[in-house]
Amino acid sequence: MKGNSEEKLMKTYWIRPVFQRHSFGSKWRLMKKKASSKSTLLVYSFFLLALLFLAAWIDLAKYAGNTSQKALQIFSRTPSNPNLEFPLDCSIWNQTNTCPKNYPTSYKLSNPNSSLNPKCPEFFRWIPEDLRPWRETGITMEMVEKARKTAHFRLVISDGKIYVEKFRQSIQTRALFTLWGIVQLMRRYPGKLPDLELMFDCNDRPVIQAKHYRQPDSGPPPLFRYCSDWKSLDIVFPDWSFWGWPELNIKPWEILKEDLQEGNGRIKWNERKPNAYWKGNTDVSLARQDLVKCNGSKLNARIDKVEWKHEMEHGFKTADLASQCNYRYKIYIEGVSWSVSEKYILACDSMSLMINPHYYDFFTRSLLPTIHYWPINKTEKCKSIKFAVEWGNKHMNKAQEIGQTGSKYIQEQLRMQYVYDYMFHLLNEYSKLLKYKPTVPKGAAEVCSETMVCSVEGLQKKFRIDSMVKNPADSSPCTFPPSYNRAELEDFLEMKDNLTKQVKILEESESIGNPTIKI
Repeated sequence: MKGNSEEKLMKTYWIRPVFQRHSFGSKWRLMKKKASSKSTLLVYSFFLLALLFLAAWIDLAKYAGNTSQKALQIFSRTPSNPNLEFPLDCSIWNQTNTCPKNYPTSYKLSNPNSSLNPKCPEFFRWIPEDLRPWRETGITMEMVEKARKTAHFRLVISDGKIYVEKFRQSIQTRALFTLWGIVQLMRRYPGKLPDLELMFDCNDRPVIQAKHYRQPDSGPPPLFRYCSDWKSLDIVFPDWSFWGWPELNIKPWEILKEDLQEGNGRIKWNERKPNAYWKGNTDVSLARQDLVKCNGSKLNARIDKVEWKHEMEHGFKTADLASQCNYRYKIYIEGVSWSVSEKYILACDSMSLMINPHYYDFFTRSLLPTIHYWPINKTEKCKSIKFAVEWGNKHMNKAQEIGQTGSKYIQEQLRMQYVYDYMFHLLNEYSKLLKYKPTVPKGAAEVCSETMVCSVEGLQKKFRIDSMVKNPADSSPCTFPPSYNRAELEDFLEMKDNLTKQVKILEESESIGNPTIKI
């Protein structure tokens, strides 16, 4: 399989250009021989007129013809051309309910030299850790089938095309926007992903508990989802909201990230409200209901419960995320499990107060306490939040630095370029573990941009179009970093734990008026 994959990576998508270059050299030499010296000026004039006529004819020809001919011209450009686009062709979908047949399944990179590509962010190093349970045994068809028990869909990539077999309805449009993201990955790197098969669960909490698969031959089912924890083996994958969350009017990440960056510049950090702020749905967990007890000026916190039904009825006027960066401190707390709000909170320059999370997603494991965020004691959250705000207001330069470091991490390392590259590397590494050749199941249907845009309306359609990849990447994905060795991983986790303990010691020492440590 590996050899076949490498051969696919070398394929070049190419269609002969509609118009070829014309050479007039030989014709001009013949004309020159026959012409007398007296007629030289006339020949030059005739030749100039001929060139002008031909140029005008080519220019007009570009605009002639029907829609399909125009589409052919677009796909006829050399793939290294930065103007190459993959347009939607809803006319084909509306007529046949099938994906366009001329969509490329490979293309030639304009910059194939991977040594010139940027190094992937540090959080890519967790990919081999997530796949470690299958490193020795590989992944069999039986293992994949066992993951079907809770999966919402099966995804198959075969010969550069995507096929999906749906099992059950997900919460809202999670599955649809996850699939949309994978379709966009294929538009960014057409034909560059090998054949593979996987199961995806769109619910919140991980379900593949490690304690049930301690034996070498236990064969844990590989199951993809949005988050996991240290006791589970679920494989983390970027969540649906990177391409938009229409039910809550949350824009695609690339657009929203710019809004948040603009929101950061509206109020200077030292002029922001000197309190901690959180706004969200308190009904989803006991921890969030308990957070409401921290509300009040005496505890330096403002906790706002969002009423999504009211927001929907009034156009989400008070739910704008960019307008919530006007506090010096923002609180992150998990809901049913991890929350998509984590990236929105960290993207503010405000110092993020993270109530020690139990779950992780694909990018948060590389965040460091007191560097990117301030850790909050889960069991004494009100007291811990109050202390964090008081400490930050006494050490404003340091608090601002923590907030800006966390925000910079999100703005620079969580660009959509890296989200796609993470998906690319994860799926590639996963495919190497498959011990069988995936085939398209009978109940699966091909999925492409047309199947997911042409027949929908409203915010679903808007967000998908807004987040659509219009051009293939002009270079390879970022350079995959080396995986952690056991000593490095243990040192990193110990460092995170020690930094959190330092904050706890600081809280305890300050409470008795005897500071013993500085951050």
